Amino acid sequence: MTEQRKRILESVKAIKKNMPPKLKPKIALITEDHYPLPYGINVLRKLDYVNVPPKFEGPENAHHGMLYFAKAGSKDMIILKGRFHFYDGYSMRDIGHVIYLLRYLGIEKILSIDEVGNLNPRFECGDISLIYDHINLMGDNPLIGENDEELGIRFPDMSNAYDKKLYEKIYKIFQDKKIKINESVYMSIIGPESETEAEARFYRDVGCDVLGYALAPENITAVHAGIKFAAIGLITRDLIADKMLEDKRSEQEKIKSEINNRRYAQSELNKILVKILKTI
Repeated sequence: MTEQRKRILESVKAIKKNMPPKLKPKIALITEDHYPLPYGINVLRKLDYVNVPPKFEGPENAHHGMLYFAKAGSKDMIILKGRFHFYDGYSMRDIGHVIYLLRYLGIEKILSIDEVGNLNPRFECGDISLIYDHINLMGDNPLIGENDEELGIRFPDMSNAYDKKLYEKIYKIFQDKKIKINESVYMSIIGPESETEAEARFYRDVGCDVLGYALAPENITAVHAGIKFAAIGLITRDLIADKMLEDKRSEQEKIKSEINNRRYAQSELNKILVKILKTI
């Protein structure tokens, strides 16, 4: 057994000790730690990440969230409220570790929610982005290094990285609820610094609609592990090249605007999130 798999099984063992005995989750939701869960999700038990071994190299005193055992209606689920970020110093294998342990807990589908910047002039801040593909410019990914065949094949097929059937189900819910649909290719970059005007123009020119710092490693690992993956972006800031040059706001004003945009997008998504989780 590889050292990687030993570490995964160590985490799984600790989580199972805390899992409600009758819970049989097949779906997982991944959000940032500050995401407000909507009414309709019943949290049964919580487990702090710091109590799940092994420990990873990262920022001193970092706290990245909680693992929730929950239900959406009658559907059992796991919620990862908080994630490891590459820009915080965690390795790609650390990020992938979280996805693999979900597989060993019985998870077959993942919905991941990320905050994104807007590259598409037809989109607006506060909108929701429905992601169907990505370009990975992070310069790394969780599959580099020794491959454990028990976890997945050496060369996984990424042609259906964002599962088309899950995407279509979510798309239909957006349609039925008359929520604006922003079909998006996601640019995955390292961060944490903001983008230059030239970078934003380049990312748009190569075909991306939004960008963020989290989804690609999660998605690549999910595909490797055989887990179906869907993703939604909360558009919090504009990265339209011409607008960036004209923006004279202070840093504090920009941060306040991003917070307001995030809250609005969260409130809009929460109107349908439980429906999405029950449907997919």
